[in-house]
Amino acid sequence: MGFEATPLEGVWVYTPRVFQDDRGYFFESYNQKVFESHGIGARFVQDNQSLSKKGVLRGLHFQKPPHAQAKLVRVIRGLIWDVVVDMRSSSPTYRRWFGVELSDTNFRQIYIPRGCAHGFLVLSEEAIVAYKADNFYHPEADGGIRYDDPDIAIEWPIKIDEALLSQKDKNLPFLREIGEVFGGEW
Repeated sequence: MGFEATPLEGVWVYTPRVFQDDRGYFFESYNQKVFESHGIGARFVQDNQSLSKKGVLRGLHFQKPPHAQAKLVRVIRGLIWDVVVDMRSSSPTYRRWFGVELSDTNFRQIYIPRGCAHGFLVLSEEAIVAYKADNFYHPEADGGIRYDDPDIAIEWPIKIDEALLSQKDKNLPFLREIGEVFGGEW
């Protein structure tokens, strides 16, 4: 319960305190004061939600500066393998990735700071994923990198050639093809 550091600079896994009994459960999915007390000052302005079936891989997405986004991701229903790639060239964890299972039973969430690419793979029959963003979506700032970039070498929990991807995600560039996106400006 609480915040767990990850190998990536500024990326945190958060597990809220959950109150469960024979009626069900209750938890605060977000409390600004709790996050601020841990040094996370993001002011979220937009909530997004997706429904995906088993084997769907969404990502790896980001928004380019000046419209970069920090995100707080959680699963409302199902199980996903959530992945973050550090794209901040000035970060000590630049070009490294981190993955974690998020589900409706472990209640984990992941905080992703600006300057990181994000994606997920659905492991359950379907999954509803919700996330908060600290900046509004701008289509002109939309960016992404390939899920199978050999320089990043993400270890996906299924054979990646069996994943279901959008045409857009299949055609995203490799990180080396886009160069530096997030220098000192995140």
